[in-house]
Amino acid sequence: MKPPGSIAPRQPRCCGRRLPAACRPALLPLLGRLVWLLLLLLLLRGSSCPPAAADLHWNETAGSIEGVLADEESTFQQNKSSSSKNNSYSNAIQKEITLPSRLIYYINKDSETPYHILDTRARHQQKHNKAVHLSQASFQIEAFGSKFILDLTLNNDLLSSNYVEIHYEDGKPKFSKGGEHCYYHGNIRGVKDSKVALSTCNGLHGMFEDRNYLYMIEPMDLTHSTESKSRPHIIQRTYGTQASKQLRDPETDSSSEWPFLSELQWLRRKRRKRAASRGIFEEMKYLELMIVNDHKMFKKHRSSNAYTNNFAKSVVNLVDAIYKEQLNTRVILIAMETWTDRDRINIHPDPLQMLHDFSKYRQHYIKQHADAVHLLSNVTFHYKRSSLSYFGGVCSVTRGVGVNEYGLPLAMAQELAQSLAQNLGIQWEPAARKPKCDCTESWGGCIMEETGVYHSRKFSKCSIAEYKEFLLRGGGACLFNRPTKLFETTECGNGYVEAGEECDCGFRMECYADCCKKCSLSNGAHCSDGPCCNTSCLFFPRGYDCRYAVNECDIAEFCTGDSGQCPPNLRKQDGYACDSNQGRCYNGECKTRDNQCKYIWGSKSSGSDKFCYEKLNTEGTKKGNCGKDGDRWIQCSKHDVFCGFLLCTNLTKVPRVGQVQGEIIPNSFYHQGRIVDCSGAHVLLDDDTDLGYVEDGAPCGPHMMCLDKKCLPIQSLNISSCPIGSNGKVCSGHGVCSNEATCICNFSWAGTDCSIDDPVRDTGNKKDEGPKGPSATNLIIGSIAGAILVAAIVLGGTGWGFKLSDFHMNIGYCGVKSKSNKCQKTKVRSKSTRPYLKRCNSKCCFLHYRILGSVK
Repeated sequence: MKPPGSIAPRQPRCCGRRLPAACRPALLPLLGRLVWLLLLLLLLRGSSCPPAAADLHWNETAGSIEGVLADEESTFQQNKSSSSKNNSYSNAIQKEITLPSRLIYYINKDSETPYHILDTRARHQQKHNKAVHLSQASFQIEAFGSKFILDLTLNNDLLSSNYVEIHYEDGKPKFSKGGEHCYYHGNIRGVKDSKVALSTCNGLHGMFEDRNYLYMIEPMDLTHSTESKSRPHIIQRTYGTQASKQLRDPETDSSSEWPFLSELQWLRRKRRKRAASRGIFEEMKYLELMIVNDHKMFKKHRSSNAYTNNFAKSVVNLVDAIYKEQLNTRVILIAMETWTDRDRINIHPDPLQMLHDFSKYRQHYIKQHADAVHLLSNVTFHYKRSSLSYFGGVCSVTRGVGVNEYGLPLAMAQELAQSLAQNLGIQWEPAARKPKCDCTESWGGCIMEETGVYHSRKFSKCSIAEYKEFLLRGGGACLFNRPTKLFETTECGNGYVEAGEECDCGFRMECYADCCKKCSLSNGAHCSDGPCCNTSCLFFPRGYDCRYAVNECDIAEFCTGDSGQCPPNLRKQDGYACDSNQGRCYNGECKTRDNQCKYIWGSKSSGSDKFCYEKLNTEGTKKGNCGKDGDRWIQCSKHDVFCGFLLCTNLTKVPRVGQVQGEIIPNSFYHQGRIVDCSGAHVLLDDDTDLGYVEDGAPCGPHMMCLDKKCLPIQSLNISSCPIGSNGKVCSGHGVCSNEATCICNFSWAGTDCSIDDPVRDTGNKKDEGPKGPSATNLIIGSIAGAILVAAIVLGGTGWGFKLSDFHMNIGYCGVKSKSNKCQKTKVRSKSTRPYLKRCNSKCCFLHYRILGSVK
């Protein structure tokens, strides 16, 4: 222990890192000086490290996933009492009537002037029947003693280029391309980090937020005469994010535990390394959504197809603003269907039955490609929530659906955000879990919290962590396929390369500097942005990894050498072996009974012994069965026992997902000299899915897998096969078969069956002028290090006092920069009897050396 008042001696540091003791010059008389010379060179070489990397020690790695589930030492606050919160909440919402105006310029005037007509339709319309709105507009709103100026830009990312509207006449569908687009995103002028999402088709509908309050605005009446001087709107105000943080109760109790949080730690730690490699959450994702309006919705909006569709688009515009900011996911409308003559399914207050019926309707009648299809209905559900969807169902034709009951635009926006979140693997949050998920919205609650408040617009840390975990398990593969073009008109600056454009940096400054000017590539530039475009505006060579595989059933994507974008996200075909041949790939996940038990009950749980399945599932009781026929439990045949009731060890009181129906069924037996745990439970999701049965895709025998509680040969599942090479192997043994039944070849092979030997070559077309910059420095340092190693061996061999058996030199390089000055992640190479492994640092590229020795 240090004496009081003493000062610890400053340790030598290189690029912000403390040097290993063996590298300090005072410890070794001769070899130490040589080492110190080398370290001085390293210091010069590494002095360009960014500040963000300076606090990492050489043998330390940074955590890769942010959020509550990655921080085991996070403390959470809890409100003192729900009653005090409810009383405060009732006083938190304020309402006023305001007369908004649009700001315009008059001739010979340089300043903006308020104008009472709010319409943003351009005065000179193009020659088609769709109204075109101004690309930019500003509005002034006076309320609550303040004046707000909202600067808006048309949200051209909202509608797909193939967007189509469908309605019915005499029972037949009628298609029309495009639609009125009056949906804006923007900010409050002069207010940093403010946000606005509004529609202007019929007055102002939407929300805006500064750092203190959230404001919601909508017209008092649906209709309004343009001759009137002004149009009254209702504006509501509630506390925003920053104010909510300040108003949180300081007297908190964080002693209670929520099992869900700690039980996700094993998943977080298990995949941390790969998450950092891929940056899967940071990569922008695109959820292609189709909306269906039922007949009651159509009648609710005065039997107007235009009013109905504009209402739905206004709702999606609000959802897109939330998802874009918090989940790095754009919500894009690809189609809108309105049942103008009659409902196509039975509309009733039971949302579960309605969800099942709508799923069947989508499978049989909807031909448009969509990642999810949701129904908006003017019905009041006899249910605790206002929406329902299949958990984790996005990208599935059968399960990528949801149903939502009618409400005002802001209320429906929250409902749709919730039901889409369920499709994305995000759970509902009980009130008891709110403080532990660090929901900063203490007044309105977070989106997935069961508060019943309709203006929540923030996802909690738990929700964001669950979305990340869903992606890391292999879910949402369809979200990574970036649309090539959005909206009909070509507009430079919207971030999408359209007809007549070579590049488009957008408003997000996605492009590298000087690569793209006015939507044209600069002279000598091949690309402007994307994971396969380097900072010199050139394509990365073929074989450069641009998207890492998140698990054994995913397929890593590599640059093609002729595009700046990463290829579409693919996964291995169903049936591939995984988890050391203990599992099978199914829908991008490695399915095993062990994994399923851990997912439901936590990291300490595992699949029960085979004896449990063979004994209990053949009985046909609540303790073991293959389903239920009315009130009778179905016995499993001996062939199907491993596809019936899921039996696990070490069950917790509360499952990580879903809710236990009835009670947990404990069972244990004495078998082969030990006690075996054979417990199970029926765990139901909101969509009535019972997680208490072995899931589809789990292995049940050699070349067998479960499907609907039956154990079937993989060959009988009618899975399309990939080409077989002349050697009789799938993809010639030089690649893997993807979910699209195409061969994804290894680096040095090509062809539809991966039979063509095609080694990766250097695609650079510049003359090699020798090493320069960092690469030259690396070679110089490497030469010196080699000389030191030779000198050490000579010294040790001639008896100069060094014990050669204790001497080790580790030369590991990581992230060596290429000619394009891009940091390329490579495996560490080590030359020693004691390998010194070091993970790549994505921000700092330099050689790593470690020299250890001892003196006799």
